[in-house]
Amino acid sequence: MKFIVSSNTLLKQLTSISGVLNTSSNLPILSYFLFDVKDKKLTISGSDLESTMITEIDLDKADDDMKICVPAKLLLDMLKTFPDQPLTFSIDSKSFGIEIASDNGKYRLAGVNGDEFPRLPEMDSSSSLKIDSGVLFNAINKTVFATGNDELRPVMSGVYFALEKDGLTFVATDAHKLVKYERSDAKSSKASTFIMPKKPLNLLKGLLASMDSDVSIEYNETNASFVFDNYTLVSRLIDGKYPNYEAVIPKENPNLMMIDREAFLNSIRRVSIFSNKTTHQVRLAIKGSELQVSAEDLDFSNEASERLTCNYKGDDITIGFNSRFIIEMLNNLESDEVKLELSAPNRAGLLSPSDKDDAEQITMLVMPVMLSQ
Repeated sequence: MKFIVSSNTLLKQLTSISGVLNTSSNLPILSYFLFDVKDKKLTISGSDLESTMITEIDLDKADDDMKICVPAKLLLDMLKTFPDQPLTFSIDSKSFGIEIASDNGKYRLAGVNGDEFPRLPEMDSSSSLKIDSGVLFNAINKTVFATGNDELRPVMSGVYFALEKDGLTFVATDAHKLVKYERSDAKSSKASTFIMPKKPLNLLKGLLASMDSDVSIEYNETNASFVFDNYTLVSRLIDGKYPNYEAVIPKENPNLMMIDREAFLNSIRRVSIFSNKTTHQVRLAIKGSELQVSAEDLDFSNEASERLTCNYKGDDITIGFNSRFIIEMLNNLESDEVKLELSAPNRAGLLSPSDKDDAEQITMLVMPVMLSQ
């Protein structure tokens, strides 16, 4: 069997799905791409058993249909060295040997029977909805950084999707920080919830960043698939009950600070350099229209302090936070000004953009750290 494909086109599509491959897997077949040629269309799949990514390329020439597994690293390393040119793949249907002919020469590699590649799960009794790629990208981008890594609490290692008839909600938490992202301009015909793992969401985020199309989401009790342009991602869902995140979001927050996001972010970045390398603690002291950001590392006699102007309503308050969490959150907000709502030094603080967007609502919660006196 023979087919011809452009080296640049093939490299681009393989690179876009190669992130799903698990290089440390005990199953050798997971270090291969599945090439499925049918009706002059090349469908390429990569999998780590939990997630499968699929992309398609239209072929100018293909003389037969065939499935074969191709060693991923070898093929990628080879394609990176070629200028754009047509490559002719010749495949032996008995030995699964692959010969690739370029303008300069011929290359042989050993393939594997395509039937050995993991099969896609059946999407039985599934529900579906369509969502704009930009909306989904923002939802993933604003939440996935807040997911946890605790193997004992797998539900926290993913993003919670709550699909409702009046809007969509996406939630991520690692017990120290929490992000709740809501959209009222995207709706589901059926109310349901599921938890998507972090790895496939990061792969989706990378692809959606440059897309402008609708994404078709199909899901059931165990799997979810995302189809857009010439890509399909199918992922196993995380099994379990998501924690009651509404219960930890404080409702009464009488102390309200408005501050320039960029100035606040840069100040915490600078001051945190002088913080304790274990706790990364920064101290926020708010009084009147002034915010004092300070940090110290007593072990090395390092300390730093800065004063910023803010707009504040409430009682004087001094509270400590892990600077890395605050920096992550401020990096993931896009407004010029941010709002920090506080109730007490031992209660969670809420960060959100100060400017209102009717379709989008973001709430970021960060737990305080105990201040050393």
